[in-house]
Amino acid sequence: MTTDARLVAPAVARNRDPILGALRRVLPARGVILEVASGSGEHCAHFAAALPALTFQPSDPDPAARASCDAWCEGLANVRPALALDAAAAEWPATGADAVLCINMAHIAPWEATLGLLRGAARLLPRAAPLVLYGPWRRDGVMTAPSNEDFDAELRARDPAWGLRRVEELTEAAGTVFAAPEVIELPANNLLLVLRRAA
Repeated sequence: MTTDARLVAPAVARNRDPILGALRRVLPARGVILEVASGSGEHCAHFAAALPALTFQPSDPDPAARASCDAWCEGLANVRPALALDAAAAEWPATGADAVLCINMAHIAPWEATLGLLRGAARLLPRAAPLVLYGPWRRDGVMTAPSNEDFDAELRARDPAWGLRRVEELTEAAGTVFAAPEVIELPANNLLLVLRRAA
């Protein structure tokens, strides 16, 4: 495949290293990492190159995104071809994972996609394995940055089903299937949330 299919998301260059630093601490040392909603694939390529002991399985419902992901990850032996996977679907093509990673999906998709992510991860993950989400989340009792408020208004203007989500809403939806999320603050008012599969 040529690199002509590569898409570019400008924010990736700014956030990939802080995310990688957190992932080094929360991902298993070895195993398969299923990335849901991989988008351009730039994150996947960066993480896979830095974490060669892990096998990355990117996925996205959009064919152009999958082609971009495969192009960015070309030559990386620890990255599988991108799967056609819709987080909200009742069935996923992935059959197992040691961690599930989802970056910047919850706020640019209907809430049903995040609920589907929780259901799908619950089916795949073994006990104590992490579901990791990254993005601009709201927290009760914590002031939201003005830039995040502006972003939320912009998203809701584009699609009323989009917008920043609350950590507490995610925790409630996870119920007893996942432990309460570990919250890791990252630059640019973003959070990394780590939910571990309960027994």
